Amino acid sequence: MSEAIAFDTHRFVKRLTEGGFTEQQAETLAEEQVALLNANLATTADIARIEAGIGTLRQETKAAIAQTEARMEARMEAVMADLLKWLFGAMAAQGGLIVALIKL
Repeated sequence: MSEAIAFDTHRFVKRLTEGGFTEQQAETLAEEQVALLNANLATTADIARIEAGIGTLRQETKAAIAQTEARMEARMEAVMADLLKWLFGAMAAQGGLIVALIKL
């Protein structure tokens, strides 16, 4: 249930009638103004629901980031292990080539 927006319809009608509107026109306009305000302005409850939703999204985003970081770390470790294998393989091949060239 949403809160009512404070709007002084009596003052609004009074000012409109002073400005040349008929009382019926002013009352109809006041009713529509209240309906527009109640339909389009956020209440304290609306803001609380939005903040709760933002909090939930923030937690979900942090969890998703943590999962992504864990996957990236695992992938980087796998790439580093592959690089080390290739590096040591290349060093062994280079050492063998140097020994073979020295024996010539």
